[in-house]
Formats: sequence, structure tokens, C-alpha cells
Amino acid sequence: MILAKNNKLIAFLFFIEYKNTTFERMGEKLIDIKLIKQKIQHYCAIRERCQSQVIKKLKSYGASLSQIDELISKLKKENFLDEERFARTFCSGKFTINKWGKQKIAYELSKLHVSNTIIQSGMKEINQVDYLDVIRKLSQKKYDLLRDHNQYLRKKKVVSYLTSKGYEVDLAWECINHL
Repeated sequence: MILAKNNKLIAFLFFIEYKNTTFERMGEKLIDIKLIKQKIQHYCAIRERCQSQVIKKLKSYGASLSQIDELISKLKKENFLDEERFARTFCSGKFTINKWGKQKIAYELSKLHVSNTIIQSGMKEINQVDYLDVIRKLSQKKYDLLRDHNQYLRKKKVVSYLTSKGYEVDLAWECINHL
């Protein structure tokens, strides 16, 4: 089609009929299922992801619910997505790097919609001896940093710090009483 005004060419438009079934029109985005699959595989290969993170990413790509279900099942079959593996790496990483306690780790996993059974299996990655060693080191370090003359107030601040890191209150008090 040619558009002209006063014998001057304004635009030349042509239309090609599109029959490729791998594309779908979703809002303003044109989506290729194969491209989305490649992107989400790369997203999962970079680091471990949970199912809710992958679903959120697929929604940002504009995938429909049926496409999301199909892609999630394919990712699980191809071992790109594994909730248990994610929970194990999340628990060990947050404990060793961030020095988080079990309560904070469990809370963060539950925010990501990971089931309680998978959270418990992930918590097995944390060695109890290392856990107690870390809480002792953190409490001693925090206790030495505080300069309050009132010993009870100083201990209370250390316990507050440890509970904010996700450690159990009774374990924190037990550790503080042995300083």
C-alpha cells in the first residue's frame, strides 16, 4: 500500500501474513516460546532458583499460565529447576557467608514459597557444631564491641543482635551466659 499526498510519497506500507505458531501476542509483547525457554534456562543455570522466582521471571517475559506450567515441567525434567537443591544451597550459603541463623533462613525460604519439608531437608546442610561455633564467635565479637558498663544491658544487646541474625533466643542466652 502506498500513501501519498499531493503526489509526494509519504509512506510505503506492506503487510506480510504471519503464520508461525511459536509466537503469541500478549499485551504489547511478542513472545517466542523457544526464546523464553532459552532465557529461563540461562537464568536457572547462573545460580540455583526456586519455583516462585522462575514463575516471577516468566511472568515478566509475558508468558501465559499454560506456558509457565509447561516450561516449569520441562525445567524440572531437564534438571534446571530443583527445589530441594535450591534449599540446600540457600541454607549453606546464607549460613556460611551471611552468618544467618536457622530461623532467619527458614523465614526467607518460606517467603519464597518453599514447602516446610524442603526447608527442613535444606537445614540438614548446616552442621550443628559449626552452628554453635559461629554463634559463639558472633556473640564474643559483639560483646567485645559494646562499651556499656552495665553487664546485663550489654548481654541483652548481644542477644538482640543474635536474634536479629536469626539465632534462637535460648541458644543466644546460653551462649552469652558462658562468656
